[in-house]
Amino acid sequence: MTGKNPHSDVLIIGGGLNGPALALALAQGGLSVTIVDALPLEMLRQDDFDGRAYALALASRHMLDALGIWPQVAAHSQPIQDIIVSDGRPGEGAAPWTLHFDHAELEQGPMGYMLEDRFLRRALLQLIEQDARITAIHGRRAVAQTTDADHAQVTLDDGTQLSARLLAGCDGRDSETARRAGISRTGWGYRQTGLVCAIAHERPHNGIAHQFFMPSGPLGILPLPDNRSSIVWAETDERAKWINSLSDDEYMAQLHPRFGDFLGRISLQGKRFSYPLRLTLANSFVGRRLALVGDAAHGMHPLAGQGLNMGLRDVAALAEVLITAARRGEDIASPLVLGRYQQWRRFDVASMAVATDGINRLFSNDNSLLRLGRDLGLGLVNALPPLRRGFMRSAAGLTGDLPRLMRGMPI
Repeated sequence: MTGKNPHSDVLIIGGGLNGPALALALAQGGLSVTIVDALPLEMLRQDDFDGRAYALALASRHMLDALGIWPQVAAHSQPIQDIIVSDGRPGEGAAPWTLHFDHAELEQGPMGYMLEDRFLRRALLQLIEQDARITAIHGRRAVAQTTDADHAQVTLDDGTQLSARLLAGCDGRDSETARRAGISRTGWGYRQTGLVCAIAHERPHNGIAHQFFMPSGPLGILPLPDNRSSIVWAETDERAKWINSLSDDEYMAQLHPRFGDFLGRISLQGKRFSYPLRLTLANSFVGRRLALVGDAAHGMHPLAGQGLNMGLRDVAALAEVLITAARRGEDIASPLVLGRYQQWRRFDVASMAVATDGINRLFSNDNSLLRLGRDLGLGLVNALPPLRRGFMRSAAGLTGDLPRLMRGMPI
């Protein structure tokens, strides 16, 4: 623990990425922050490549720039120049109709950037350590919480008690912070598992990302620096369990017919990860002196690569609401203030959840009539430039009521 004062304006439960980003945004707006991260500090400082990476929409890059994070990670990023969406079957390649998003049609530049987890975490950690308004506690878990008219109080697993005017839950889809506050969730599983890894390949990817829809689930191929790509591969739960039991060589033998030969020979780089795919939405994003952020508020299918981006939108919106309220002399945790945050984020999140759920259901099957309809749909969107550019702006995070940070502006 750094710092001595147990009381803060905002107490953040959960390290991850959203928690540190929120801490920096609030601190730069003049609020004092305590962040509790269950991971030990030495683990966060590890710099080995493990295959994890994120697709950052252009608006998210603007936010990282405004927070001073982007200059530290830009050299490690890979611009996503184009996105190609196709439908097909393993071993047969893509159907004739594809949807091509060309960055040249977007005046602002690339639609997004790929960035490895290790570089983003390290930059967040360094900036947090340099900010005297942030108290960071590592290797500890919150085990209890209470709220009264003036404060939220949290007890850690070592008995330490912390208090703040507002509690922010950034502790993931199975948020204990939300559960302790009595906030229930709505959602369902997809009977799919996400298989995640990184690969090296012979030929350059030219900054092109691919979304290949197969009957068992989508395969995302996302460009990383050099001749490497990040793989997000959805399979049925049963088949994914079997694939995960295979050796690395056997695993790659299963990936190969799905991936194809367009980038030459491929080989595994780093570790393999897997996680169940499900939709889960908190029935309220706020509670008594409580706000939920990122996966603690919502989790959706990764096919659009919007998980972290939606979380960063939460961060930007909550930070703007709280900082503005503090400058007005309002109680930052009043129901009126927190209601502004929920109203701002609820519709955007619900819209994205419905969209990803519908797309996954439409494409994750081998029904011949649905296949014909969706392939014609891809071709139609590709043939209509205004509609295509609308989808591109949405993928870049440039649509809707954007918080100031998402526009690259300080709060």
